[in-house]
Formats: sequence, structure tokens, C-alpha cells
Amino acid sequence: MNKKLPNNSIIMGIDPGTNIMGFGVIKVIGKEIELIEMIEYKLPNKDDHSLKLSKIFNKTSELINLYNPNFIAIEAPFFGKNVQSMLKLGRAQGVSIAAALNSNIPITEYSPKKIKMAITGNGNSSKEQVAKMLKSMLKIKELPKNLDSTDGLAAAVCHFFNYENSEQKKKYSNWSSFVNKNPDKLL
Repeated sequence: MNKKLPNNSIIMGIDPGTNIMGFGVIKVIGKEIELIEMIEYKLPNKDDHSLKLSKIFNKTSELINLYNPNFIAIEAPFFGKNVQSMLKLGRAQGVSIAAALNSNIPITEYSPKKIKMAITGNGNSSKEQVAKMLKSMLKIKELPKNLDSTDGLAAAVCHFFNYENSEQKKKYSNWSSFVNKNPDKLL
């Protein structure tokens, strides 16, 4: 059975960051999607990290209340050389996830490669290539200066394309669950 996203579902995508956060919101209409909004949230450089985390939680919660998404997709932090940056980015992601969980919204994490693959067919695409593909796909008139909001949008679109697979992953919590739901796979 192929499980599709319910019609009129709202998906919010999040590109976590400690300087700029990107959010993209789309609506599912049948087998198509339409852009609702792209949001770029700039955090003040002067703020200490804990204050930034508080602002990230509040902004994410505010957008969740405004757009009332049925699903949230978030980009996973990529592995970099700077451990401090990774830690800060991971915290920003965690705070965004907490805001979603606080609102009882299912959240799915996608790797940057998975998101790029879903949008362009190439997991090594640049941010610019992803943005241009989204511009074409969603008939966006003008791309933003920074591409953080298109990164958030890309996470939402990735979830639209991968919903079936993300649901399958959630169905099986352990081997006995898998065996119970797939008796035909036993010898």
C-alpha cells in the first residue's frame, strides 16, 4: 500500500543555524505542492549562544503557530572540521526539534545529501543549484540574497518526495514489528 501525504497537508522545512535560520512552508495539493512562504531569520551576532537558542525556540514556535504544519522536516547538521561550530549547530537543531515536539508535530531529519538528491538528483549539488531547481519547481519569482530559506524549503520539498519512505521507517520499531508486518518475507 502506498501511503501518500493527505491533501492540504502543510510541511515546514527548517535549515537550522546560529546566525541565520531558514524556513520554508509548502502545501500539498493532490500530487503537487505550492509554496506558502520562505522565511529567513537573522540572529543578532552580539547575542550569547544561550540567548540565540532561546530566540530559535521562540521563532520556531511562532512559525509553527502561524502556519500550523502537519509535518516538519529538518536538515541534519553536516560533519565539519570545526567541532565548536558543529556543537552550536546541533544545539540549534535540537531547540528547533524541541519546538516541534512541544507542538506534537511529527518531525523527520534528512541529511544534506538526501535533500540535495531529492531536489536536483545529485547529492553533491551546490546551494545555488538547489535554489535554482526550487525556483523552477515552485515558480518562485526571485530568490533571496541568502539561501538559508531555500535550504529550509528544500527540506520541506524533500519530505514531500520521501514521505512514503519516512513513514515506512517509522512503522518498524524492532525486528518483531518488521516480521509481524512482513510475514511473506519469512522463509
